[in-house]
Amino acid sequence: MPLTEYRPGSPFPGIIGRTPDVSAPAWPQMARPREGAPNVLFIVLDDTGYGHLGCYGSPIRTPNIDALAADGLLYNNMHTTALCSPSRSSMLTGRNHHSNHMGCLSNGSTGFPGTDGYMPFENGMLSEILKQAGYNTYCVGKWHLSPEETNTAAGPYDRWPLGRGFERFYGFLGGDTHQYYPELVHDNHQVEAPATPEQGYHLTPDLVEKAKAFIADAKQIAPQKPFFCYFALGAMHSPHHVPKEWADRYRGAFDQGWQAYREQVFARQKTLGIVPPDTQLPADDPDVQQWSALSADERRLYARMMEVFAGFLEHTDHYIGELIAFLKKIGEYDNTLIMLVSDNGSSAEGGPTGSVNECRFFNNVADTVEDGLKHIEEIGGPTTFNHFPWGWTHAGNTPFRRWKRETYRGGSSDPFIVTWPKRIEAKGEIRKHYCHLIDMVPTALDALGIEAPASLRGVTQSQIDGVSLLSTFTDAAAPQVHLTQYFEMMGHRSIYHDGWRAVCPWPGTSFTESGRSFGVEITHDMLDELDAHGWELYHLDEDFAEARNVAKDNPARVVSMIATWYVEAGKYHVLPIDSRGTQRIALERPRVAENLNRYTLYPNTQGIVAAAAPKTLNRPHSFVAEVDIPDGGGDGVLLSFGGNDGGFTFYVQDNRLCYLHNYLALDYFYVKANDTLPSGRHLLGMQFEPTGKPDIKHGKGVPGRVTLLLDGEPIAKGELPYTVPIRLGQGGAMLVGQDSGAPVNPEYEPPFRYAGQLERVIVDVSGEATVDQQAEMKAYLRKQ
Repeated sequence: MPLTEYRPGSPFPGIIGRTPDVSAPAWPQMARPREGAPNVLFIVLDDTGYGHLGCYGSPIRTPNIDALAADGLLYNNMHTTALCSPSRSSMLTGRNHHSNHMGCLSNGSTGFPGTDGYMPFENGMLSEILKQAGYNTYCVGKWHLSPEETNTAAGPYDRWPLGRGFERFYGFLGGDTHQYYPELVHDNHQVEAPATPEQGYHLTPDLVEKAKAFIADAKQIAPQKPFFCYFALGAMHSPHHVPKEWADRYRGAFDQGWQAYREQVFARQKTLGIVPPDTQLPADDPDVQQWSALSADERRLYARMMEVFAGFLEHTDHYIGELIAFLKKIGEYDNTLIMLVSDNGSSAEGGPTGSVNECRFFNNVADTVEDGLKHIEEIGGPTTFNHFPWGWTHAGNTPFRRWKRETYRGGSSDPFIVTWPKRIEAKGEIRKHYCHLIDMVPTALDALGIEAPASLRGVTQSQIDGVSLLSTFTDAAAPQVHLTQYFEMMGHRSIYHDGWRAVCPWPGTSFTESGRSFGVEITHDMLDELDAHGWELYHLDEDFAEARNVAKDNPARVVSMIATWYVEAGKYHVLPIDSRGTQRIALERPRVAENLNRYTLYPNTQGIVAAAAPKTLNRPHSFVAEVDIPDGGGDGVLLSFGGNDGGFTFYVQDNRLCYLHNYLALDYFYVKANDTLPSGRHLLGMQFEPTGKPDIKHGKGVPGRVTLLLDGEPIAKGELPYTVPIRLGQGGAMLVGQDSGAPVNPEYEPPFRYAGQLERVIVDVSGEATVDQQAEMKAYLRKQ
């Protein structure tokens, strides 16, 4: 006899008598999708340019991604916001990034509606919609959609993945992470990686295994229940980490340089039909050095950096292939709607020379070719945090100009592949329709036959900004549906309308031509001048790669396009136009708890991210650890922060109290006590007292004197000639009782947990800090 079910909130349809024999039960109806409902899989690459994938003309081998394109549709006109968090907010909600309050990064937020970094709940995510419709929902990989100051054990957790409709999460919350020593979160708690680099660990296969496990967990119980998996890799963001054998597959492949790569890819794109046959390649970027003008050492180093990137991408493609093979094995591939996309164009955050330790850049310490050559065979391994130079960035965005963070097409045009074997009969075809990340959610909903709900969890929903591309699945000649789209990223603006694009670059067409660097603030007078004379115009129907500025020939259209931009800006909360980089970091933001002068930290707790950790740089500070030392001594870390690219560690080794300040893996300043520690309960202390002024502009934090103490009495002293000025390590967090991940100290093996009994560590930071706002903003932007 079938069960009687009823919708929650509607009247109970059963019978309630005095006893069960004269009563009839009924049950609240479970959310169930329609029979045969497809799965949905978003595969999100990071910092992958238009000219990086094999199916988009690249010499880098991506056979599994190419196979998805061959089994579905390749779109040549997809657009992003040109930056990470904003793009991801759009692809998950169907709303423009300023509508999502994500005009910049969540950790570069300002106190205006379009840029405060707190995604509103009236902009429901696809995960929330599909969960309500009876789907299982999984988030695997990179998040970067919650304000950094909330990514702590104190929360709030409502903007973490589980707070936004995902039932399960495994990945990292920030903008990037070490691929061998990742900062992992499972659901709502931190976890350690399941293995070490020496045991063969790398984040990408770990993420694939978790995605497979999440899917299998539910399918073995309810095989007909569909899933939505948001699979967002850390690749291809820096650090470009990959096992050496993958990078070595490309030995010599890039010795001809970035200009040759760009020409090769462009020719291949024409052959494949990715770009129209009459497309012109824009001129070489003035900020990019000519390969032929480089020294032999520079060419050798930079070629190796690209070999590592290429190996990283092929490695990533291999494991994407494993995920697809798993779907085929369990019989789910044919009925899975797969959308593969990148969040923005290739990244220029390696600067003109590239880097083997990005943390140096944040601290105004330049990488040198000499140092890079010393570590050339380590690039891509766990001891580096590497990024290629921006010559390869420009090449990776072929055929377009510029790169991530700018709204020229190099920053905002990206690969987009759609595969759904059960429904898309066209195989290997190219779609030329204009589209944007905000179109992914409405397309998925249309394909699934689900209407966007009027409310989610009691919150009335806003209108979705994107449009459905479903008509293009079956008809290459389907009419254009996305007719107008604005862009704004840190003052760099553009507007698309019906085949034309107007662009107002800031700080200019290039750093060289404008004489300005990133982050220069646009004043009201400057904005008047830009709107009067700074806009360029491109007719994309005739000039796909924006090679010919026709603004002078079409002044009326330029004025109309500028007016349209301002209409869109008003509609989507874009104003004020804010190009600030350096000042944003100094803005006060709401916090769960105000900054303290004194922190009490406990072992066996989650690490504290930089945004919430005690600020120790360039100020007096002290640590006091309350310990019980066993007979014979107890070694291990008492307090650590950072990683092998920079940081500090306060620890016991050989039963002697020690302190190390790792200056960006260039200098290691140790202070070690001579005498061993007595057993029993004691207070172990470290005091840092500045002895001079910092030279932050030249990468030197305050010099200082370190004093180690036993029960308040000095037992060792040491001088630090300079310290890290701005940021302690790219990854890692403040940890009590251990140094897990990439270890700060090369003299011990992680996690080097304290072997005695550690009760607590008190951190005092009551001194005044010296802050370099410009450099700190660089650090935040690099964590995109």
